[in-house]
Amino acid sequence: MPATDRPRDPAGPGAATTVAAHRTRRRRRSDRARQLADLLRRQLITGTFPAGTLPHESTLAIDYRTSRNTVRIALDLLRAEGLVKRQPGVGTVVVARKYPHGLDRLMGLAETLREHGHVTNEIRAMGPVPAPTPVAERLHVTPGTDVLHIERLRRLNGLPLSLDDTYIPLDLGTALLGTDLENTDVFRLLEAITGQHLGHADITLEAVNADTHSAAVLHAPRGAAVLMLERLTHLGDGRPVDLEFIRFRGDRITMSGLLHRSL
Repeated sequence: MPATDRPRDPAGPGAATTVAAHRTRRRRRSDRARQLADLLRRQLITGTFPAGTLPHESTLAIDYRTSRNTVRIALDLLRAEGLVKRQPGVGTVVVARKYPHGLDRLMGLAETLREHGHVTNEIRAMGPVPAPTPVAERLHVTPGTDVLHIERLRRLNGLPLSLDDTYIPLDLGTALLGTDLENTDVFRLLEAITGQHLGHADITLEAVNADTHSAAVLHAPRGAAVLMLERLTHLGDGRPVDLEFIRFRGDRITMSGLLHRSL
């Protein structure tokens, strides 16, 4: 059969090239949308839109020198996070906010968020427990020695914000029994009990998936990402007195700090 009479393959090299180019364009648009969502999220957090309404899609496209399709994808990402929603006749409005939690000062949650409202603590469990080895080692007590364990659900203006598990040496923890733990940071109570200021804390921050219990208490979807802050706080004389495992709702808190470079 002459070459000119042979049937053409509709999925030949030209079609493959077109598909590859389309996938590349789509990937680049997704990358740009993710980057735009990061920028807009920052503005949402810092209150750049005080009226609660984002600029029109066409305005955002001009401001950020991108296409309206990219803007729409970025807004979809923010909607999926529960930060904004589309309101007919109004536009894209802010429906949730994240609260700033500093990492460069040693402060309790109520002290950290005092400008944003009232923090309350629901005491879900409190009492002596034998110290597991990892807890005992960090608090410098003998494994199996009783320590005070406190589980608190912490709310800001009634909104579930964090679930805290706290371990305190029993000689200090006993004095906490009967104090106003519902409205007072443990940090302030420890300073009052010991007559010392807290000195420093070792912290580790990571993202973990919410287990069934944490999700239910925090009113978060099971398996949702939460920010886990592990913090070991020391008195001014260096004694470790407070080991905490704090699960923050990742959609309601943002961590920030000031770092200095030293070589």
